[in-house]
Amino acid sequence: MFALGVQNRLFTRRAMLFKSLRFNSTTAATQPKLTWVDYFNLKKQNTRINTIAGVFTGIGGAFLTLSYLGNIEIDVEKPIMGFDPLMIMGGAVVLGGLVGYLVGPFIGSFVFRMTNRAQLQQFERRNSEFLTRLRANRPDPSSQSFSNPIPDYYGEKIYSLKDYMQWLRDCNAFRRKAKEFL
Repeated sequence: MFALGVQNRLFTRRAMLFKSLRFNSTTAATQPKLTWVDYFNLKKQNTRINTIAGVFTGIGGAFLTLSYLGNIEIDVEKPIMGFDPLMIMGGAVVLGGLVGYLVGPFIGSFVFRMTNRAQLQQFERRNSEFLTRLRANRPDPSSQSFSNPIPDYYGEKIYSLKDYMQWLRDCNAFRRKAKEFL
């Protein structure tokens, strides 16, 4: 009796596992593959969302810092650590804005992930493939100089196939110059 219950549970677990595998394979087959053009468009969208979020959170951080400093009582005649209190307050507002700007990409990437949830897995796969291609085609930076700087080492400015091809040409030109002049 006990063995029969264990077999039934194992059978249902196997059936659920095979059903989930079959479901995942059919959904992966029916999803259209993300092209390189679509990948670069999503990459550009991600960068723009992160920048816009950084600007808004930077303004918000500066405003929060300013509103906090506006509500505390400071004697303007006494120096703070040897500096003028208004200079310290201005620096704190700028620092609050910079911290807010640095927080922005975290919020921006969350927004990007929520808006592109359907394509996120394919985007991540293409992104890892793109970074692998960058690592394979990236020139050796040890031979760079002021007259021969390395072109876009991390590929941050590549937003289209045209940009990628130009990056490859620049890398080959860098290699050629480094080989000829060293």
